[in-house]
Amino acid sequence: MIDQRNLILAIVVSVAILIGFQFFFDSTREADITGPTQTAEQTRPRSEVARPTLPGDEQTAPIQRQAVAVNGVAETREEGLIQSPRITIDTPSLRGSIALRGGRIDDLTLHRYTETIEDGSPDVTLLSPAGADPYMAGFGWLANEIVPLPDVDTLWQADGSTLTPESPVTLSWDNGGGLRFVRTIAVDNDYMFTITQRVENNGATSVTLFPFGWIRRFGEPDTTRFFILHEGAIGVFNSEKKQVGYDDMRDDADRRTPELIQTSTGGWIGYTDKYWMAALVPDQEREVRASFNYSPDRDMYQVDYLWNDDLIVQPGGAVEVTNRLFAGAKEVATFERYRDSLGVVRFDLATDWGWLPFLTKPIFLALRAISGVLEDRGLAQSFGVAILILTVGVKLAFFPLANRSYRAMSKMKLLAPEMKKIKERFKDDRQRQQQEMMALYKREKANPVSGCLPLLLQIPVFFALYNVLLVTIEMRHAPFFGWVKDLSSADPLNIFNLFGALPFDPPAILPALGLWPILMGLSMWLQQRLNPQPTDKMQARIFMMLPIVFTFILASFPAGLVIYWTWNNILSVAQQWVIMKRAGVKNPAST
Repeated sequence: MIDQRNLILAIVVSVAILIGFQFFFDSTREADITGPTQTAEQTRPRSEVARPTLPGDEQTAPIQRQAVAVNGVAETREEGLIQSPRITIDTPSLRGSIALRGGRIDDLTLHRYTETIEDGSPDVTLLSPAGADPYMAGFGWLANEIVPLPDVDTLWQADGSTLTPESPVTLSWDNGGGLRFVRTIAVDNDYMFTITQRVENNGATSVTLFPFGWIRRFGEPDTTRFFILHEGAIGVFNSEKKQVGYDDMRDDADRRTPELIQTSTGGWIGYTDKYWMAALVPDQEREVRASFNYSPDRDMYQVDYLWNDDLIVQPGGAVEVTNRLFAGAKEVATFERYRDSLGVVRFDLATDWGWLPFLTKPIFLALRAISGVLEDRGLAQSFGVAILILTVGVKLAFFPLANRSYRAMSKMKLLAPEMKKIKERFKDDRQRQQQEMMALYKREKANPVSGCLPLLLQIPVFFALYNVLLVTIEMRHAPFFGWVKDLSSADPLNIFNLFGALPFDPPAILPALGLWPILMGLSMWLQQRLNPQPTDKMQARIFMMLPIVFTFILASFPAGLVIYWTWNNILSVAQQWVIMKRAGVKNPAST
């Protein structure tokens, strides 16, 4: 028979290993890639006209030459911004500019989000023409014929100086050979750009064109490298989400294997960070070939799409296509709105709900709903209080099961003296000892395993809430009462300077042990005192150490998670205390 102490110990240690995994392993989830493996040069559209490659020969100058120029000129963001005339972007959510030379969207700041919670902290910069992490997006055309096309050196003419939600801007350029290119850029109040490209043929011959879009990052950005969170290339193709890590893109280039290509009608492709994303959204009714690429000589990561069908521009005629670019914060409600209003296929999958999406997303939706009610009543700490209310809700949902479990634990505590006598009487006969134990459990109708139920119920909720705090931007910089100003960050206090009473910062070698993790450890110790104590001395010592171990492990976890665990322990102690009192069990915590 499995001893209760061994079972509980195995569960708790397993949780500790899972929680501590991030501190000892530097890994990310493997790429989830399926689909065709042909190179772009091997693919052809459905039409009889051969489709140009992306990237490739001289016909792809807008792709290749622009990459070289961007990677080799400006060394700082400021230098990059002055190398081209620009159109200002001014919206309720975004600030930035569009480079008229090349027509790139390469300067974007999210002015509703700051880098830190400190006063005077700069706004988050997403796109940049140069500097530590050049990051930009572009659109254009490829042609089967040898015709001048807009490229990195193209200086577009603009009909305005500022792009706002109320006033789109139109860029135009004449190639001198009969083709006039017109690009109208609009933006909404949040993070979606709409790019309408039009080509007018004033020449004497027809031209076959293919619209494309790309997003590039030069150099691998800093990531959390946490195995339950994907940061890298991402896309939805034929309603299925695909994720590719930066290392996978590099490995593919090093092995000289075919490019990673997805053919899809509807969907999107881009890069996701923990809280931010830039994604191309092609026409959802057109088939495109999207690809993930890495260029070693320029240390450039590129995602792009190219229409799979050609557009033939007849003399005296014109063609027009509309595509979109999302560049902004990963707000759940915003993704859902774009999915519903613009028909962007599965855009809600941009939020990484982790391994338990069936539990993680409902927990987030519940927190958002509770927080919305509290905000309407003027409570600034709405998300923190929502966590407390949600914890009570979870306890009520599992109240019948937990009650049975705590009653079983109380009964086991009443049987502790008899169990001790059996172990002493048959200490040299392990098999007989187990037989007598089983007979005792059967006679008294006790179930030693049922006491593990509260912990088993808590584990999935714990991990789901952890994922919510880790990936949802709604939790970023969300304040709580007192010294906790950001529920998604660790408790800022430290016991080694007496929680800020001493005017110095403890050395980095010392763990940042805040007040909430200490309160969590104390609540865990108190809960242990209410449980039946192990009769084995070694197990008893291990159990005595667990609150200390968990205190240090959770010290670097988001404060919101530690608050949840502490509050859950307190509610569990209160529930267990009442049940033990009713069962007539002496409370060891009161002695």
